[in-house]
Amino acid sequence: MSLIPSFFGNRRGSSSGAWDPFSALDAFDPFSGGGENSAFVNTRIDWKETPEAHVFKADLPGLKKEEVKVEVEDDRVLQISGERRVEKEDKDDTWHRVERSSGKFVRRFRLPENARMDEIKAGMENGVLTVTVPKAEVKKPDVKAIEIAG
Repeated sequence: MSLIPSFFGNRRGSSSGAWDPFSALDAFDPFSGGGENSAFVNTRIDWKETPEAHVFKADLPGLKKEEVKVEVEDDRVLQISGERRVEKEDKDDTWHRVERSSGKFVRRFRLPENARMDEIKAGMENGVLTVTVPKAEVKKPDVKAIEIAG
């Protein structure tokens, strides 16, 4: 969920329309050097919460896992970044159309208090990055019945 409301609907956002404090920070990094063909900056990432974990999925077609970084910053901020480099041009080539985007991207997400920061796992398969952040068990309060005298 973006901090800016969508006027075109949200395919997976909150059905109540309420602002979610744990939503993506969606921080655009102006120093990431987007360049002239920087549509790759708009990398889309899904975030779902299951009973056991927070799961992030990013479509990163054509990128190798070595070209993607998953980091956790001090204050429970998950950062996913990477770069798709421009293909080398041969002076004998004639380009008719260039539609694939290139450039750097950085996405940041503030994780909730129940995130187990020491157990985060990431994997990449078929161009899809999956980051799993396990949740701490919520301890149910102990309830003790008190006998009423009298």
